[in-house]
Amino acid sequence: IHYRAIIPLDNPSWAMVYCTQAKMTFPWRFIEKESMWAILAGYRGSVAHGTYYPENQEGFDDKDAMIFIVPPPSYYLSLLSYGSRGTREIKRDEWDIVCYEAKKAVSLLAGGNPNVLQMLWLRDQDYLRTTEAGEFLIKNRAAFSGRHVYKAFTGYAYGQLHRMTHGQWYTGYMGQKRKLLVEKFGYDTKNATHLIRLLKMGIEFLSSGELYVFRHDAPMLLEIKRGEWPLKRVGEEADRLFKEAESAYLKSTLPERPDQDTINYICKTVITIGWQELHGFYLSRQAGT
Repeated sequence: IHYRAIIPLDNPSWAMVYCTQAKMTFPWRFIEKESMWAILAGYRGSVAHGTYYPENQEGFDDKDAMIFIVPPPSYYLSLLSYGSRGTREIKRDEWDIVCYEAKKAVSLLAGGNPNVLQMLWLRDQDYLRTTEAGEFLIKNRAAFSGRHVYKAFTGYAYGQLHRMTHGQWYTGYMGQKRKLLVEKFGYDTKNATHLIRLLKMGIEFLSSGELYVFRHDAPMLLEIKRGEWPLKRVGEEADRLFKEAESAYLKSTLPERPDQDTINYICKTVITIGWQELHGFYLSRQAGT
């Protein structure tokens, strides 16, 4: 059974969310400022994909979330800045929460960033908060579609392919556990899972303009994550999917890239609505058009 969190703006301290694989509580108290500025918040990573591997089963996964925020007008009308170039990442225990200021989020969406695009295609039960501004983004998600996503999805996949076998310095909550995966299976099974998933999602997106975040192929992806696929099989499947992705790109009927005027309008509208509903600052949505 799935329940969507209902989080009143005046009481954002905690939200109970029940997911397919695990019951978990989202720690809004780690991000009190962002909780008051959030226009869209949701799970990302394995929880959103339906491949979460609970801690009582060797603890393969941390818990990932993403938040789009609209700070007060003073951040846009002065030299104040949010995070590092509009981004703040909070890592606490098993949680990894990434927050993007609205302009930064829209820029990443327009660029075809696979991780950020997923925020507009989540299932209802995987959203932690939606607002009018967030719903506006979701309703206009088709504006971010384009053949340009081919380079983003395959580029991220190549990165996972490299890290899968070349190792990396593992730090933080998941570090030792990832290292043990490599020692046990001879490759990083989480990187392998991301590799195959990204390629499949990119092919689907280029073919249909839809991003299927919750994976129908989750059982297969879990097989890879558990190390049930030998490295050779992962490599062969990746080779096949890279070729299929190129074919999907060449056959795609999507526009080459998003229309910049449309993206600018979406960005301005999201911020204007956010100022109004979160900060009580009213500005005509026609202003500056």
